[in-house]
Amino acid sequence: MNAVAEATVLTQAQPHLSNAHLDALEEEAIFILREVAAAFERPTLLFSGGKDSLVLLKCAEKAFVDSTRGGHIPYPLLMIDTGHNFPEVTAFRDYRAKQLGANLIVRNVEDSMKRGTVRLAHPDEPRNVHQSVTLLEAIEEFRFDALIGGARRDEEKARAKERIFSHRDAFGQWQPKAQRPELWNLFNTRLQPGEHFRVFPISNWTELDVWQYIEREQIELPSLYYAHQRSVVERKGLLVPVTELTPLKAGETAVDKTVRFRTLGDITCTCPVESPAANPAEVVLETLTADVSERGATRMDDKTSDASMEKRKKEGYF
Repeated sequence: MNAVAEATVLTQAQPHLSNAHLDALEEEAIFILREVAAAFERPTLLFSGGKDSLVLLKCAEKAFVDSTRGGHIPYPLLMIDTGHNFPEVTAFRDYRAKQLGANLIVRNVEDSMKRGTVRLAHPDEPRNVHQSVTLLEAIEEFRFDALIGGARRDEEKARAKERIFSHRDAFGQWQPKAQRPELWNLFNTRLQPGEHFRVFPISNWTELDVWQYIEREQIELPSLYYAHQRSVVERKGLLVPVTELTPLKAGETAVDKTVRFRTLGDITCTCPVESPAANPAEVVLETLTADVSERGATRMDDKTSDASMEKRKKEGYF
């Protein structure tokens, strides 16, 4: 039975799933978001317009915005744009930031290329890994001392061993063997000049938790997260979207499939999965049967080696 047929059977079965645990996860995320606001002078929330950052933004709304008394999120949103992001996602990013009245800061890898701080090995090289340089430049420009991100431990093994409050040295690098203990949710936020923290409030969430929360809170998402028709080609077990940035190679033939994206990043390294799931409830049921993490199933940049993510994080990656 293929993935589409299996998901259809599950949808018809409609098992009951409890989401009572989401309250505890949400409470933890809100506590961490408020802790960041209290402990740091110049924090920012990394916001790409993807599902995890939208969940994080919803938690930030609940942490700081009261439906009757008002309020606002006390830190700006920051996006590092490769120039190769899906237009549907960047448009949704701008829409959501405007809807909230939030201060959205966008810094572009292309500007780093013009300055000469990013140099591609060849014109078609993916820019995803080079976001680290542009991110570190933005940190220096705005003197950010804490960056809040939507990374989760279940995504990838390098992220699985990273702390919620992840210390970065003056070069923006992560030292996995020098992480600070986080016993009883007590966080050591002390910094030396030039250092900063990466903070992950939804680190303990799973992909299933995220989708259950999206369903419960009725969070809007870019349409690419749901089933749609797309021309793809299979490479190394992944469905690569056929675009101007990822054209067909000699001897390849494109096929039209019903797909959705489990995660969204740079077009050159993000792949969809075959799926009929058209709404959060159907994605929840489909996620129950998934036996490969969302990054393992969809990201070409994580396929270069078993340690590719850890290497990038040591160099300043998200």
